Amino acid sequence: MASIGKLDVEVEVKSDADKFWGLIKDSVTILPEAFPNDYQSIEVLEGDGKSIGSVRLITYGEGSPIVKISKEKIDNFDEANKTVAFTVIDGDLIKFYKHFKCHITVTPKGDGSLVIWLCEFQKTSDEVPDPHVIKDFVEKNFKELDEFVLKQ
Repeated sequence: MASIGKLDVEVEVKSDADKFWGLIKDSVTILPEAFPNDYQSIEVLEGDGKSIGSVRLITYGEGSPIVKISKEKIDNFDEANKTVAFTVIDGDLIKFYKHFKCHITVTPKGDGSLVIWLCEFQKTSDEVPDPHVIKDFVEKNFKELDEFVLKQ
């Protein structure tokens, strides 16, 4: 059986938690506009793109190193706690990971926020590396999103 693992990223941002969370929950429109090099498009296939059960199809741009297509289903959306969880159900990642689930939480911290991304995964084989490239991409995106928020 291929190994199961977890990765996480904690990024302290200068943005207010409510503003940063607002961009996370509206990522369907914000990310392709703000970062066309990373996100070519995000299409809502089912639901509204943010509520539980919604399905989104993400087409990544040149800035995404490995993944070009990803279909995600939202498993949890908690406005009060600024938390969203989704599972990748189709796309390039499925070639490498049988299971790939992510959680994003935004928490107020001082004048800014703490953004936490947690990924749980199961590899298709032991030869598949841990998704550090994706972790690095997420960390870069959070920092760029912070800069975007601060310019608003």
